[in-house]
Amino acid sequence: MKRRGWVLVVLSLCLGGLSAWGANNWVKAQLSGEDNSANFEQVVVAAMDIPYGTKVEGRHVSILSMPIGSSPKSAFHEVAAVEGKVATVDVTRGEILMNERFADHEGGSTLAALVGQHMRAVTVRVDDVVGVAGFLLPGNRVDVVASRLDQRTRLATTETILTNLKVLAVDQTASTDKNEPVIVRAVTLEMRPDQSEAIVKAKEEGTIQLTLRNPNDSSVPVAKAPEPTPAPVVVPRPVAPSGPPHSVVTVIRGTLVDTTKAKL
Repeated sequence: MKRRGWVLVVLSLCLGGLSAWGANNWVKAQLSGEDNSANFEQVVVAAMDIPYGTKVEGRHVSILSMPIGSSPKSAFHEVAAVEGKVATVDVTRGEILMNERFADHEGGSTLAALVGQHMRAVTVRVDDVVGVAGFLLPGNRVDVVASRLDQRTRLATTETILTNLKVLAVDQTASTDKNEPVIVRAVTLEMRPDQSEAIVKAKEEGTIQLTLRNPNDSSVPVAKAPEPTPAPVVVPRPVAPSGPPHSVVTVIRGTLVDTTKAKL
């Protein structure tokens, strides 16, 4: 019985030592984790989907810790740095927010912040046909086809005058999370100043039609060669029929001279 008691005492001491050793290792691991926090940096990520044209608020973002040097160079590291900016693309939940995907909102409408540098926003009136049956949404790309009627020849000409224009807004909406077609009355397009002059001129001279592009298509339509002008047809002048042959007869009577034509 005494030997069994000593065995239990020794076993208890061993178990206690093992428990103390394990606790000590756990504390060291926690302390080393706190020390490694200096090797991490904070980046701002999307806490929810941020649609195109949305003004960023605090509820849209959250903070994520990443090892130093693993985050993109243009990533935001503070929430205050991205608050108030406008998303120029659709941002998905969990995506790291980067500076080039947001524009500063310095006042006025949100649409003004979406217009690129050296670009202009031009609004054109559309109907269910011109507006591609309501399938135009902010962020889409379109071409502009113009039709003109020559008042002299009464012949209509059609050509693509502008290509790969960005749709900034439909009616008064610059962002939407819907994919259903919506019939609108106006579409706002982003273009260069010279392109804005071309579309206004085409609108005054005739009609325009918007054509929806694939977002991955950056090709430019090849201009159709003009049809050759047909050569003018030379119509020979009709020759007047010649009369029957005749001769000239001169009759002299004293001082009178008379000339007549006589048929042969």
